[in-house]
Amino acid sequence: MKTGFIGIVGRPNVGKSTLLNSILGEKIAITTEKPQTTRNAIRGIYTHYDEEDRDNDMQLVFIDTPGIHKPRTKLGEFMTDAAIGTFGEVDAIIFIVDDKLSAGPGDKYILDLLDKVTTPKVLVINKIDKMEPEKFRAIYEEYDDIGIFEKIIGASAKQGTNVDEIIAAVADFMEEGPMFFPDDMVTEHPARFIVSEIIREKILLYLRDEVPHGVAVEIEQYIEEDDLTKIAAVIYCEKKSHKGMIIGKGGRKLKGIGKSAREEIEALLGTKVYMDLWVKVKENWRDSDIALSNFGYKD
Repeated sequence: MKTGFIGIVGRPNVGKSTLLNSILGEKIAITTEKPQTTRNAIRGIYTHYDEEDRDNDMQLVFIDTPGIHKPRTKLGEFMTDAAIGTFGEVDAIIFIVDDKLSAGPGDKYILDLLDKVTTPKVLVINKIDKMEPEKFRAIYEEYDDIGIFEKIIGASAKQGTNVDEIIAAVADFMEEGPMFFPDDMVTEHPARFIVSEIIREKILLYLRDEVPHGVAVEIEQYIEEDDLTKIAAVIYCEKKSHKGMIIGKGGRKLKGIGKSAREEIEALLGTKVYMDLWVKVKENWRDSDIALSNFGYKD
């Protein structure tokens, strides 16, 4: 069986989490149109058995990393360090882009970092469903001329286009080895982590740009019974004005967040969910080492 680890890297909002979910065939990483949605490196476990050719059996561990960007807070430093830290720890790297290299400095910064590592690299040009052929060709040629990628693949992570080709490309760099995880396991993160991420995703979707990224979710109670899961969670924000925005007039916005999250969590867990949500203010938590540690963003 081929086994190994693959890092998925790129600028914020290029589709890294969407690609991971598409590879696994189920959602383990939250996705929104907002940059920097992913804060932790999330491992997705892809196990495949080929009944016709057992030499093609594989277990690939894909690591979805936070978007690499110029950090402005300690949280941003943690996220960027988590992404860059995977470069030398994986067997292959998928670098996702969705525009020309000349469109901005972000991809150039990542490219310079990748050029310093010998790890095999596959470039994925994402969102081809929204791209004219001329633009795709220009992006392809620009990166092909650089000469550091073993393969360049156009894809649409959202539609699943060429995802199988991406899997096959990185599998070529894997070696025979033991399975790292049980074959029915798709992530090593506990359910309560995914639950907190789902709640945070709904906050981002409901609040649009009103409360950009100063929100954290902490699960205070998680009790599993036969057919019911009881969850109590606290939503932390950085300003009193943000607290009012999250709660909304008459509590309607918080109720909407809770309902949307609960429905998705029930589908994930396969049980009924009873959930309580509270909102508290913790000023400047993104620059507090203690708060970052408490929220799981720092060792």
